[in-house]
Amino acid sequence: MSDQPPPDEEQMREALAQLRVEDILLHTAVTLVNLAGRRLTVPEEKDLEQARSGIEAVRALLPLCPEEEAAPIREALSQLQMIYVRETGAGAPPAGGRPEGTEQKEDAAAAAEAEERAKARSKIWTPPGTS
Repeated sequence: MSDQPPPDEEQMREALAQLRVEDILLHTAVTLVNLAGRRLTVPEEKDLEQARSGIEAVRALLPLCPEEEAAPIREALSQLQMIYVRETGAGAPPAGGRPEGTEQKEDAAAAAEAEERAKARSKIWTPPGTS
């Protein structure tokens, strides 16, 4: 336990005045990455549905996070997705390897997805009534 008294109302106001939405988004994304990781890797806490929900939530938050601070979260998310696929067997190639042409189709799909993400990032939200 700490010997410090809890913050008073004025200290709380000062702390809130310095807080940015981006800080909360980043903190939430990191918390979700950690929770999803535990749900995938800690045997007594394993819950694939919770892990999937956490992964999807991080994917939804990432476009809202500052790009320069989101890179480590994006990397952790990528690792979580690979672990999830390994744990569930989802997305595994059929027995005997990949069907012919699958790699080209996957590359085209990945390029299309990257283009869609770039479009989504370029859209600027403006509050109603300000345009």
